[in-house]
Amino acid sequence: MHLNRSPTFLLRISLAAALVHGQYIIESSSFGHGDRISSNRFGIPHWHISADGPTPPQLLSDKIVLTPPYPGNRRGAVWAETSVPQSEWTADLEFRATGGDRGGGNLQIWYTKEGRPRAETPSIYTTAAFDGLALVVDMYGGRGGSIRGFMNDGTTDYKSHHAVDSLAFGHCDFSYRNLGRPSRIQIRQLAEFFGVSVDGKQCFSSDKIKLPAGYYFGISAASADTPDSFEVYKFVTSTAAGVTRELPNRDPPSQAPPPASNPGSPANDQSSRHTSSDTQFAVRFTDLQNRLERLSQSLDNVFREVQQLASKSESRHQDLSHKGMPNEQLSAMDKRIQSIESTLQSHTGQFSNIQSSLRDSHSTLNQGLTEHMTHIISTKTPKMSSFIIVVIVFQMLLAGSYVLYKRRRANGPKKYL
Repeated sequence: MHLNRSPTFLLRISLAAALVHGQYIIESSSFGHGDRISSNRFGIPHWHISADGPTPPQLLSDKIVLTPPYPGNRRGAVWAETSVPQSEWTADLEFRATGGDRGGGNLQIWYTKEGRPRAETPSIYTTAAFDGLALVVDMYGGRGGSIRGFMNDGTTDYKSHHAVDSLAFGHCDFSYRNLGRPSRIQIRQLAEFFGVSVDGKQCFSSDKIKLPAGYYFGISAASADTPDSFEVYKFVTSTAAGVTRELPNRDPPSQAPPPASNPGSPANDQSSRHTSSDTQFAVRFTDLQNRLERLSQSLDNVFREVQQLASKSESRHQDLSHKGMPNEQLSAMDKRIQSIESTLQSHTGQFSNIQSSLRDSHSTLNQGLTEHMTHIISTKTPKMSSFIIVVIVFQMLLAGSYVLYKRRRANGPKKYL
């Protein structure tokens, strides 16, 4: 498989993807969508990393390990430092959970008004009252894993609640442990739709949930005594093209103060109209410039992803080419197979003769053996008359012996007491 990786081809793909999807990444609430999560492995831009112990979560170039494989009873979290200004957005999380057969733990995705709480590594069972949304991924129910949704308006204290599990408004089964690949959770908030999907399949949705803008995203994880290791690869928040997006801080173009004039004069009216027209043009030009910058950024992201896909496909093709069998060996093996087939075809007649000879020998042997055994039985078996004579002679001998015994006993001396 060969991919055309020319700049024109990649630019066309990038432009088509940007126009079709029309999604703009909110950089301040995202990480992991570029080449690296962090350039220095000490922090993530616009995000705060925290842990419950002296050792922070391990930050690598392509992932952040919130809870390590060992030891257990660890907590880790990462919280956005900037809120989401849009009311319609899509959040994508890619993570992986690995552990022993009886490992345990949970992963939470937060969208709250307060942002980073005082307890920076909370779970749904230890958090206080919060205002917003929480998605929990754990082994609840004993069905191999599940994902549940919880909402709070800031009045319910989950930490002191007697039945936190009963507060879930939606759930679905989700086998997430030891898959050998990252799992994907997508949260979508539109004008009249809220939905959660897992690995491209709808989990639960509602048209009665409307999360407000200005809330903060956060991801936290906790492990049990036999721990599960939760690794987060990417968290990307994006918004549609038609929704008001966050714009960089730019100073508006400076306008020179208009010259003083008498109010109500024609020159003043004309100057006001020109000033208003110039201001509108400057605003439109700034908005157009911002849109072009966002489009250019989206094209760069798509172009980078297409380049990575092309390089991976090319390396995989080269690996398969190197690992495959050379053409010379294939030709030699084909010739050997053909020679074996021709040899077998030439010996087909000999195999038929051998088979017929064995069949004739078998039939002859069976017939001769039967006749020979019949002859032996008929000639060598003793006759019935001879047997009768032997029996009569034996009985006569027994009778003579008995008579002789009686005579000797009668002629013997008598014994008296």
